[in-house]
Amino acid sequence: MDDNITYYSLNAEQLTEQCDSLEFEQVHRDWLELIPSEGMALDVGAGSGRDARFLASKGLSVIAVESDAGIREQAQHYGAGQPIHWMDDSLPELTHVHKLQTKFDLVLLGAAWMDVPSSARQRSFRKLSSLLKPNGKMVVSLPGSDSPDEHADELAQFAQQQGLTYKLLANRDDASSRQTVLLTLPDDGTGAFPLIRNIVINDSKASTYKVALLRTLLRIAEGHPGAVLEQTETTVTLPMGLVALYWLKLYKPLVDQYEIQQSSSSKGLGFVKEDGWLTLKSFTANDFYIGACYFDPVTSNNVYRTLKDIAATIKNMPAKYITLPGTETEVFQVELRRTRKPSEPLVLDYDFLKSLGIFYVPRSIWDALSRFSVWIEPALVNEWSHLMASYSLNLQRSFSQVDYLNALRWENPERTTNRVRKRVEALLTEDQVHCCWSGSAIRHRAYAVDHAFPFARWPNNDLWNLLPTKTAINAAKSDKLPTNHKLLQSREFIVHWWQQGWEDYKNEFFTQANFALPNLSPRNQSYSDVFEALALQRDRIKHLQQLEDW
Repeated sequence: MDDNITYYSLNAEQLTEQCDSLEFEQVHRDWLELIPSEGMALDVGAGSGRDARFLASKGLSVIAVESDAGIREQAQHYGAGQPIHWMDDSLPELTHVHKLQTKFDLVLLGAAWMDVPSSARQRSFRKLSSLLKPNGKMVVSLPGSDSPDEHADELAQFAQQQGLTYKLLANRDDASSRQTVLLTLPDDGTGAFPLIRNIVINDSKASTYKVALLRTLLRIAEGHPGAVLEQTETTVTLPMGLVALYWLKLYKPLVDQYEIQQSSSSKGLGFVKEDGWLTLKSFTANDFYIGACYFDPVTSNNVYRTLKDIAATIKNMPAKYITLPGTETEVFQVELRRTRKPSEPLVLDYDFLKSLGIFYVPRSIWDALSRFSVWIEPALVNEWSHLMASYSLNLQRSFSQVDYLNALRWENPERTTNRVRKRVEALLTEDQVHCCWSGSAIRHRAYAVDHAFPFARWPNNDLWNLLPTKTAINAAKSDKLPTNHKLLQSREFIVHWWQQGWEDYKNEFFTQANFALPNLSPRNQSYSDVFEALALQRDRIKHLQQLEDW
């Protein structure tokens, strides 16, 4: 692979011109009618960007992978302004692509497949097939070679191993003897859903804990793709402290505000202890968020104790008792770590959340929670409500269905919005603040705070997602999702606001962004990288939730 990359680097301009001399329709004419009308496409070994540009022009959002810097820079120049996200990555690992936690409607490979050593092709194929959506298509364009049939037969064997359908498309008498292989992941309705349904509906172990754990993981999967510490083909790992934090946010109103029992036993919840949870009764769920800092030593220790108690309860209860149907095999694995109480202000950042331990989620469940949260969460809330309504101690208090649903409602966004308003007002006393969507100067109290990604459909109150804007523009945008073009137009205004508004709070800003947005390292401190991740997350949300464009 290194020799190939060196050759491409030395001949970048010549190879780019050679590739662009052929039209997409000419090279790929045997499958033009199979191009999806919308969705996400992955172009591996994108080269000059010819194919990526064509797919983008057809309405697809494209991830273009090219490991050669010279070719990639030229291609980015030609494709500026199109919804193409360029990445430095390569087979067989595609490490950065897998970190996106995105499934694709179309995966396209050409010469990049032939550059993979034969010893690594089976692993490469397994990696690629795991990136497909149900009914997603992988197109492998095999250039003319001494043994094209041998390469096609190899792909047929790999397809059978991974459960993909295989089709060798009709040869159009191409002078180059090019062959095209079409591989499709069947949408047969199997996978993680039967297991999730069994946990929610059929498995009565661990009381409401089982539903709480699934909803906790769902909230993290939907809102924090950057929280994944590591992922393999079978497992995703998360900071145990983050799982405990979201568990705390879910249970806070149930236990403290509504005092709703979570089982028929009067023994109480294992994580509600006098030296932990009960010391925080005056706090609301909104007081606990990624990047939060607790300066008071007493509060700092109480938060630490509470999260530590929750982590232990999760390990010893739902994680222990949620097993594969008919077996004693645990679905989720937990590794707790020995920790010490904080000797200074406690910050809910990457280092602290990871210090409590590691939580392991099966990859199939994580993918299902990420992609189908809008359907799964109502089922979880309904089951949780049903369980609580069946407990004798709750029956004695005559709670209504509305009470249960109110107690299970997710956090209110107003508090964080108010904080941003206070920051804008403080800045306006000594400087200008500009609308992040138009660049126009805004005036005291004559503005709105917009969620870049609408909270109604993707609930996120992080600092990076809240943008000061003109009131009329905010009203016009409403719950719509900005287009790629609109984001690119507003890049300078958004990045400037982040720097102006949050430079004095940069640790909190970057902690939140690095957890919430894909493809960012936990140590990232670049506003530009946050914007690139924002644009990529925009495409993920668009294709997961099909929001109306603005």
